[in-house]
Amino acid sequence: MKKIKLLYIGNKLSKHGVNKTTVETLGKSLEEEGYTVFSASDKKKFFFRLLDMILTTVTLTKKVDYVLIDTYSTKAFWYAFAISQLARILKLKYIPILHGGNLPKRLQKSPRICRLLFKNAFVNVAPSNYLKSVFETEGFNNVKHISNTIHVNDYSFKERKEFQPRLLWVRAFASIYNPVMAIEVFCKLQKKYPNSVLTMVGPDKDGSLAYAQKRASELGVTVNFTGQLNKEVWWQLAANHDVFMNTTHFDNTPVSVLEAMALGLPIVSTNVGGLPFLLKNNENALLVNDRAVLEMYEAIDAIISNPIKGITLTFNARKLVESMDWDVVKEKWKALLH
Repeated sequence: MKKIKLLYIGNKLSKHGVNKTTVETLGKSLEEEGYTVFSASDKKKFFFRLLDMILTTVTLTKKVDYVLIDTYSTKAFWYAFAISQLARILKLKYIPILHGGNLPKRLQKSPRICRLLFKNAFVNVAPSNYLKSVFETEGFNNVKHISNTIHVNDYSFKERKEFQPRLLWVRAFASIYNPVMAIEVFCKLQKKYPNSVLTMVGPDKDGSLAYAQKRASELGVTVNFTGQLNKEVWWQLAANHDVFMNTTHFDNTPVSVLEAMALGLPIVSTNVGGLPFLLKNNENALLVNDRAVLEMYEAIDAIISNPIKGITLTFNARKLVESMDWDVVKEKWKALLH
């Protein structure tokens, strides 16, 4: 059988202190399955990154079978559009991988450009049924659901019998992820549980880290801001915490939530974007309204005061994430690419 060669376009910026994205994680997994995977780009500045993506695509035109394109909803949307149209000119099959939790707004804001990008794709891959549903409603019928994935066996599931008010938040500090909400929930929790702990892991993306630190100071609470940690370090950190908070305004299928589920942390999350398509309230997570500080506090308190609830959530969550293990998901990629 012919060895399939892929060009994967995305933000390879981990060497610049940014969390790894799927171009680095999925790309590596596909390589381990025997695919040849070229990728771009690791340039820090947007202009040079885009230029590198364009030059790489042109250079490899005759050498690759498909172009995979990580597709987000804001600034990075434009490199996805540019590479997609270049691929059309070069007669390359391209596959946008839909990541942006705010892509539904992009469809409304830029309908003509979105049609050029998504209608002409070989197929659009949606990591969540939420985005698949939205795109199909907007008339895009070439959408396939292939979930985000993790290697579940890499994660040590901690079976907890009780839950202390030790909170963990893992995300980039960016306004769309609403890190300040975690601090405000923590402040409320500390009034009932003075021994409460909040650890926030992630790099600063848009100045939100400084704002979060300022808000913690205003509220008089001490938060452990770790900065960016590699996965193995925060996985170890997770063993010393008992609740995972996800406070985002927009989301699709966040890998950090999947990882927390695999590690045995109960999830308390805002009920936004693709999350209600991934998580079921009171079954494998507790979901609250966006910005609802009191609701999130009450959800966390319910887990602490009722350990049976927490135990049920964590076991159901682990069962769900096992269905998203790479050994399962890779078969869908193979079926698509072959």
